Amino acid sequence: MTPERIGHRIGRDQIADWAEQLLTEGFRLALIAAHDDNGPLRVVYLFVAARPDRRVELECVLPADDPTVPSLAYLSFPAGRFEREMADLHGIRPVGHPRPRRLVRHAHWPADWYPMRADAGPAPDFAEGGRFPFVTVDGTGVYEIPVGPVHAGLIEPGHFRFSVVGETVLQLKARLWFVHRGVERLFQGTPATGAAGLAERVSGDTSAAHALAHSLAVEDCLGIEIAPAAQQLRALLVELERLYNLAADLGALANDVGFSLANTHCLRIREQLLRLNATVTGHRLLRGAISPGSVRLNALPTPDELRSIGAEIAEIAELTLANSIVADRFTGTSVLPFDDAQAMGCLGYVARASGIRTDARLDHPLIDLPITDTGSDAGDVLARYTVRRDDFATSIELARHLIDTSPGPTTYTVPVGPGSGSGIGIVEGWRGTIVHRVEIDTGRITRAKIVDPSWFNWPALPVAMKDTIVPDFPLTNKSFNLSYAGNDL
Repeated sequence: MTPERIGHRIGRDQIADWAEQLLTEGFRLALIAAHDDNGPLRVVYLFVAARPDRRVELECVLPADDPTVPSLAYLSFPAGRFEREMADLHGIRPVGHPRPRRLVRHAHWPADWYPMRADAGPAPDFAEGGRFPFVTVDGTGVYEIPVGPVHAGLIEPGHFRFSVVGETVLQLKARLWFVHRGVERLFQGTPATGAAGLAERVSGDTSAAHALAHSLAVEDCLGIEIAPAAQQLRALLVELERLYNLAADLGALANDVGFSLANTHCLRIREQLLRLNATVTGHRLLRGAISPGSVRLNALPTPDELRSIGAEIAEIAELTLANSIVADRFTGTSVLPFDDAQAMGCLGYVARASGIRTDARLDHPLIDLPITDTGSDAGDVLARYTVRRDDFATSIELARHLIDTSPGPTTYTVPVGPGSGSGIGIVEGWRGTIVHRVEIDTGRITRAKIVDPSWFNWPALPVAMKDTIVPDFPLTNKSFNLSYAGNDL
């Protein structure tokens, strides 16, 4: 299905007016991408709207001697964070930003080194130490609890700073980018057909969805048409990825309040789904199956097997919520109100649990799919659990439909030739909407901008934690289950 896509070259004095108009018309800011073409810097703003699928790009070329843009932070909270990222990595300063402090670069990064600049060169020596200026809460009985960045178990690194009185959380601040890997820079110079494996590693538990978003962006750029039957197989792979991750989350949430029996059964089902993935694609995490112009499956799952898995998860969820301790811990805990979720641009199950209607399978469809909206208005841990439960059931039915209606072949390949331009790929990953934008010059990628839904959802976690208690943090954090790697590109 072909979306409506419009591009405009504008002056920087027009950015704010355009942005305000688009946001008023119901568009959302999907990304801001800075570009260094060995000359003047460019900035691209992508706004998207849904039902019907519309995409508007605003491109602004900046004077070489004055790489600044007017800040949109007063219009859009996500814009303010994109601008801080752009300042850190490209040295483009947002004029009028209310809090222009560093976002990506920690204090030990050199002040005048911008790693995404074309002339950045190799990384210089990093300084020792350095402090991050956390906001201090003063008052009688207020104290701080630092957590991380190194955590127990296999969790990725992130630092959390709690300001509390007794056990009540007055403020939580999160510091991320401990695993910033320069992924977007790694795309530069790779062949247009040779970077799907890198896209799969943006966030390891979202391999298929990131590979698909990248492939769609390349195909959009090069004008490659993919048969609906091939898009159907791709959609199936993304649903299989959604299933094994949601199964794990449903168990982990129960485990965080002591109901380990439910977690054990959910992990058993997750393992069953991972083995199914290996049968379908040859890889438990579905890697290597999707690339620009191509999709490859070894076999299709059986609808009966998926039906059985769906029934098991439904029973586990019913037993979990029937437990009075679980229900008590979930209900009313860490509420994220609709207005806050909307202001921060939340996506996926976090947004749907707070009453926001969002799903890229409906908003930016590849093909027509029989999907019904799921959601809740409560915004608490219980809502984020039940939305996952309902998403799992929806995904089971969708996967069965895709299998039943598949025309037969499980491998499709379209030749991908050299070309130039830009393209966008939008996919509903299991955490929410993923956006990839690429620019290609004579068959090689010159710029890739990637936005995982965790980028939008991380700021909502401290908001949900306000006025809760410290022991609820592990449960709340799990109910968001955000990707550090997806955020720390």
